[in-house]
Amino acid sequence: MKRPVQSLRTRILAAAAATVVAMGASLAISTAASAANLIANPGLESGSLSPWSCSGGLGSVVTTPVHAGTRALQGAPSAGNHAQCSQTVSVLPNTAYVLSAWVRGGGGYVYLGYTGGTETWNPAAASAWTKLSLNLTTAAGQTSLTVNVHGWYGLAAYQADDFSLDGPGTPPSNPPSASASPSPPRPSASPSTSPPQPSPSGPTAPPGGKKLLGYFVNWGVYQRGYHVKNMVTSGSAAKLTHINYAFGNVTNGQCVIGDSYADYDRAYSAAESIDGVADTWDAGALRGSFNQLRKLKRQYPNIKVLWSFGGWTWSGGFGQAAANPTAFANSCYNLVEDPRWADVFDGIDIDWEYPNACGLSCDSSGPLAYRNLMQALRNRFGSSYLVTSAITADGSSGGKIDLTDYNAAAQYVNWYNVMTYDFFGAFAAQGPTAPHSPLTSYTGIPQAGFNSDAAIQKLKGKGVPSAKLLLGIGFYGRGWTGVTQAAPGGSATGAAPGTYEAGIEDYKVLKNTCPVTGTIAGTAYAKCGSNWWSYDTPSTINGKMSYANNQGLGGGFFWELSGDTSNGELITAMRNGLG
Repeated sequence: MKRPVQSLRTRILAAAAATVVAMGASLAISTAASAANLIANPGLESGSLSPWSCSGGLGSVVTTPVHAGTRALQGAPSAGNHAQCSQTVSVLPNTAYVLSAWVRGGGGYVYLGYTGGTETWNPAAASAWTKLSLNLTTAAGQTSLTVNVHGWYGLAAYQADDFSLDGPGTPPSNPPSASASPSPPRPSASPSTSPPQPSPSGPTAPPGGKKLLGYFVNWGVYQRGYHVKNMVTSGSAAKLTHINYAFGNVTNGQCVIGDSYADYDRAYSAAESIDGVADTWDAGALRGSFNQLRKLKRQYPNIKVLWSFGGWTWSGGFGQAAANPTAFANSCYNLVEDPRWADVFDGIDIDWEYPNACGLSCDSSGPLAYRNLMQALRNRFGSSYLVTSAITADGSSGGKIDLTDYNAAAQYVNWYNVMTYDFFGAFAAQGPTAPHSPLTSYTGIPQAGFNSDAAIQKLKGKGVPSAKLLLGIGFYGRGWTGVTQAAPGGSATGAAPGTYEAGIEDYKVLKNTCPVTGTIAGTAYAKCGSNWWSYDTPSTINGKMSYANNQGLGGGFFWELSGDTSNGELITAMRNGLG
């Protein structure tokens, strides 16, 4: 599939230095001291939250519903805050404990856990009080433990009651009275202050573990004026699980910087920076988008960031890289793990367009070159990093999926981003007009196999696990001009005008300038004057995410963040659709 410069070309989770380790249910509690419930105010019967602390001031004490007694804790998640309530308790080192609580509501997504460790949840809590419980053991020298409960971003309020941390220790005494509780802190409206920070122990995916990945393009900081801070102000950061930073280049068989100024040198003012703190020119100080991503991860520690290399324009260097995959992998690791920004990235994404096939240039490395490349990357990065790849969605007979052994490479990747868009567009200047991202085939489709379902079924048929496939969504449209026919299949005279590139326009523009006039094959199109556009909407995205769920896919991803509205309409649709 032909793509111009600005369309998509595209750590198993890093093992945290946890202070506690989840243990099996059969683990016996230490007998060094008598067992006790170490949670203070476990049933909120004091009428006060104290010593519980809830993020964003989103916690309260309620009198109904309750599990036992007369009060319970309630958290009310917002679009950007999962209403985590936590309490730090004293524990003994090298000792086993059982953490439990009764929870309900939250749409079934109420999580119980502890900082630096695991979490548990049960969807049955959506409609009834449900007990959550997990076993843990403390580390050598550990004397405190922070336990927490939270819901999920934008979902219903949850309730929690009768908390317990059972094990050796001294139980708390003299529960605080309601009058002793200070007013909970609330985020300031001032743009110069940092927003509330989600807890590092929060889940790293939407409910059900689905991935929601978005591309952030380094050139977006120029004419588009899209910066890392926009992810926060739009509410998008609260919905993302992963970000692909695009792109790094591939030259002379190595991974290299794509744009040093945008990546790590541009100085952000206090107003531009996501935490209200300006970049400095101190020796060794990190600036640019890399520093903004570092700050983003501090505020949203559930987000993992991958550095994507290649893309439509920069895929020509992969053939040389594939000739010595070990050397290539070493160069990539050394760049991604450069001490200046090693804490920013959690892995690497490879966007080779296309192995053993033609894109902007043609590659003849053979069907196993891609597998060898991904194997070398996994060997060098190891299991604690994410290794992913954007791949073709050409499901036609003898097409690009058939020309490379993606199944053989699947064992080395965490997942594939299947580029299920750009099937059709004004690169065929005379048409026929056709939706660039059809979910399914339809009568009159210009090319058999050029649809999302064909690609997904072909990849699954070749043995790629469905959970390793992410469905792609374009946050833009493709269009023609000189069109008289409203339905797909009409002739055209060329590419419709676009803000940055002929034949391409952002969703945030098209929704107003050329509203949808019809739908076909699970996507939408619009005829306005002599222009004809196809693009996805919140409604069609909901259908596509339902498809992803029904197919058992690992989630969805999109190209790219700057195409969405200022309040994140499309990413919200993806987030809600993944359920």
